[in-house]
Amino acid sequence: MILTLIRHATLVLEYGGKRLLVDPMLGEQGSAPPIENSPNQRPNPLVPLPVPAPELVANVDAVLVTHMHADHFDPTAQAGLPRSLPLACQPEDAERLRGMEFTDVRPVDDTIDLLGISVSRTCGQHGTGEIAKAMAPVSGFVLSASGEPKLYIAGDTIWCDEVRNALAQHSPGVVVVNAGGARFNEGDPITMTPDDVVAVTEVTPDETVVVAVHMDAINHCVVTRADLRRALRDADLLENRVLVPDDAGALELD
Repeated sequence: MILTLIRHATLVLEYGGKRLLVDPMLGEQGSAPPIENSPNQRPNPLVPLPVPAPELVANVDAVLVTHMHADHFDPTAQAGLPRSLPLACQPEDAERLRGMEFTDVRPVDDTIDLLGISVSRTCGQHGTGEIAKAMAPVSGFVLSASGEPKLYIAGDTIWCDEVRNALAQHSPGVVVVNAGGARFNEGDPITMTPDDVVAVTEVTPDETVVVAVHMDAINHCVVTRADLRRALRDADLLENRVLVPDDAGALELD
């Protein structure tokens, strides 16, 4: 498996002989307004795409969308993706995507076969309390294919029982977590903090690789890569358990 972080939560996966695009946010730097009622009011995305959007979309075999927030599926992705491309999503988003004239929408209720790759849906909590209710629904995906490590893409969630249960049930070899400690001006973080990332390592075997993404691209993600790397270094987890790739960073994972 080769996992390439493009920007924020947007990934390209070379997995099971296929090329998958995950959570495409393809808009130009500064093309969207800041997240309302949140810190660091700056236009989004904060940084440019490291690869032109048409180049990213070319040769993609399928798309995975964890949920429909604009930093995971934006208008540029909606406009630029071929309408016949297989597109896996949580069931709650299927009709909305079909309404955008995508013709091969594949909702994942439990497990589906996506071009020879098994894709199972997991749950999460996009924050706490009333904020979590307002931000729901969100999902993650577990991928498996012959000759590949089992991959858990947790999606937009904090550390919670749903994530703990997914790790216990699926025993993935690679876990991708959305860090950045995203938050609004009120309430608790709505994506993982450094403490949450550490918690993932505490319940997984030493050989499990954790990849932290979802930083330095959207205004309300207040934890930077530098912050997370510092915390992981203090916990003796950086590189030996947790990888924090830069944009366009490709990881070959066995």
